[in-house]
Amino acid sequence: MSAASPSDLKPLRTAVRRRLLPWFARNARDLPWRTDPRDPYAVWISEIMLQQTRVDTVIPYFRRFLKRFPTPAALAAAPLQDVLKQWEGLGYYTRARQIHKMANLLVREHGGQLPSDPDALAALPGLGPYTTAAIASFAFGKPLAVLDGNVIRVLSRLRALTDDITLPATRRKLQKLADDLLPASAAAAANEAWMELGALVCTPRNPACPACPACPLRTVCRARSTAAPEAFPKRKKKMKVPHKIVGAAVILNPKNQILIAQRCPEKGMLAGLWEFPGGKRAEGETMPQCIARELREEMGIEIEVGPHLVTVPHAYSHFTIDLHAHFARIRKGRPRHIECAGHAWVTPGQFDDYPFSKADHGIIRALRALPRPPRLRDFFA
Repeated sequence: MSAASPSDLKPLRTAVRRRLLPWFARNARDLPWRTDPRDPYAVWISEIMLQQTRVDTVIPYFRRFLKRFPTPAALAAAPLQDVLKQWEGLGYYTRARQIHKMANLLVREHGGQLPSDPDALAALPGLGPYTTAAIASFAFGKPLAVLDGNVIRVLSRLRALTDDITLPATRRKLQKLADDLLPASAAAAANEAWMELGALVCTPRNPACPACPACPLRTVCRARSTAAPEAFPKRKKKMKVPHKIVGAAVILNPKNQILIAQRCPEKGMLAGLWEFPGGKRAEGETMPQCIARELREEMGIEIEVGPHLVTVPHAYSHFTIDLHAHFARIRKGRPRHIECAGHAWVTPGQFDDYPFSKADHGIIRALRALPRPPRLRDFFA
């Protein structure tokens, strides 16, 4: 990808002003964070939620979150467990922990407000180049070009780029192109217009090409003249996603309560969430052997593994799992906090008081679908 000359970009700049911006004014979706005037706090929360998550999924979470935590001060004052509970099901829980940390910093050092200066924004924890530019542009009108997945796709097709977009050098060149095309007098609108075009018209699969009748930039798009517009953007092939077999214990006590454990709140995947304790099956193990070993190592107890309850398939960002849940009871010992932060004995009606991952919610749904709450004597003599 060679650098474009000013004259080469002139038709694109003209098309942005005369076609893309009017198209956006007519077609922009009514999204809850697109208020007039913009609330910087709402912009920040929406941008964090939208990372690796679809808009339709985010909208109800965003509304509930802003109702529960309407300001950075309200977010900072809330216990982290409350924040995780509101985030429950949205995934990528590091985001929730990061915004809670940042809210506390805003209260301590910035009067409970997001700073308008881009350099001050960039210094905040958890704000990378894209999020910094998005907040600065959408909330404060700063002339910074954003470069998210939608913008990368649209620009790659407009220029029919053959560079691998997974390479840092290509991202830098695309950022330079976005910067060169940004009208300083309408930066926020132009940024959102690029993103909206990628979301509504220039989609990853089955875009409206090669005719592209709905695209305001069709006359200046090089991919339109190719036979395979979906070939852009170029990226190296993804490696095969690993698959893991995982076991979980639904441990009942004589009071017909169920044992749940909290993952370490400071580090690791799903940190701070609650789960049905268990872990990955080792080679050659049966599922009961896996679950018994994991509970011995994780919580220092000897258990008897009973009937199968449910198998929950789930996909994470870098691997997939089949989560096999079995009823169990303790034969020896008391639960200890070896690999987890804590534990609790709860009834199915109390699950709503704790934040769980989506996979563990599959186990909760199976428990609630039983004809009656599980009892120890139903599964063990």
